[in-house]
Amino acid sequence: MRQRSLLLLGAFVIAIALNQNVFAASVDLSLDESISLALQNNYDVKYANSSREKYYWAFKEAQNSKGVAVSYVHSDERYNTPPTYYSPTYTYTTDFDNAFTFSLPIYSGGKLEDKVEQAKLDLKVADLDIELAKQQIRETVITDYFTVLEYREEAKVDQETVNNYVDHLNLVKQKFDLGLVAKTEVLSSQVNLAKAQDSLIKAQNNYNNAVAALNNAIGLPHDTEVNLKDDFSRQLYPLVLEECMQKAVSQRPEMAQYAAKGTSAQYDVKIAKSGYLPTVDLTAEQDWYDTHLVGTKNNNWLIKLTTSLNVFDSGVTNAKVQQAKHNADMISAKASQERDAILLDVRQYYLSMNEAEKRIETNQVSVNQAEENLMIEKAKYQVGVTTNLDILDAVLALDSAKKDYIQAVYDFNTYRAKLDEAIGLAVK
Repeated sequence: MRQRSLLLLGAFVIAIALNQNVFAASVDLSLDESISLALQNNYDVKYANSSREKYYWAFKEAQNSKGVAVSYVHSDERYNTPPTYYSPTYTYTTDFDNAFTFSLPIYSGGKLEDKVEQAKLDLKVADLDIELAKQQIRETVITDYFTVLEYREEAKVDQETVNNYVDHLNLVKQKFDLGLVAKTEVLSSQVNLAKAQDSLIKAQNNYNNAVAALNNAIGLPHDTEVNLKDDFSRQLYPLVLEECMQKAVSQRPEMAQYAAKGTSAQYDVKIAKSGYLPTVDLTAEQDWYDTHLVGTKNNNWLIKLTTSLNVFDSGVTNAKVQQAKHNADMISAKASQERDAILLDVRQYYLSMNEAEKRIETNQVSVNQAEENLMIEKAKYQVGVTTNLDILDAVLALDSAKKDYIQAVYDFNTYRAKLDEAIGLAVK
């Protein structure tokens, strides 16, 4: 008996271990908390941060390339010299050498300085990539958050519709039992109830999938149960269209990135032109050598100033200059195209948001009227002055009106999120 109890206890413990999600506590999340979690956990943000660090060290590399470089070389050699007229036998020699070399670029035609400025611009672009990733993940989280709210509200509406059909079916059955209505009214009521139950099942599945998508965006396990604290409502947008346009041009990270890329392209032209100019390098060497290890008995030193000039390269430098110029033109064209696309997005999102806001108002009126109509039709049906079809239509009309309202609220909030991203609203 005791052995069986232990086996049952062991099985229970294993079941708990394999099904921890069943006992997992739910997570309460506001929209701001969801965005904060996503910023901490999102891989795009982490990638952008790592990319920024890479460009920071590329900048340090370019900056330090203008400084002094010191190298040390130690060599051990043993070689033989073939017989000659003066030395009829092989001569074997052992050399040990230690050399320090100091080098400093004095003048590079501006090439090294321009590369430092380019590296600064690359770092600026990388910083803007971080902000861009944050803005994109904020828009994704807001959309996913309101998608969960939308399907939650739709599931509530579907449940209310099912309840309305159940109440009506019970009433129809009572009338049928009393011989007041035909069997067809029972059947049609059952068909509408089945359709409503089907919609409820789909809405519940949509809700579960939406929760998984939100969890994925904010970095939680997909099966985490979340309780969203924000209401499914709307807040008026504080800016008019012209203000949105102006902010997009001044705030959007892509605009600043293209400005930096355009300046960087001009530095490419200057770097290519540096091939026409001379370069000057200073080198200093100190050498110790000996025939015995470690090789420090004898020494010599050298200081050398080297000036070089590309006299003729068959047009290679000119080809590089022309490539750099055309690349600058390409970036300028892309920047103009990006600006037009951004302003178009701002206009479309703003107008779509306003359209959704107007639909919210009209759909709220429709919901109120549909609720009143259903109440009237129920009262009329009970006293036998309306048809079964009128009741079914009234229930369906209320269902449709509520879902149209939900869709309008969802559209408003998602277009608002897209508009925030389109104008480059900074992520706090």
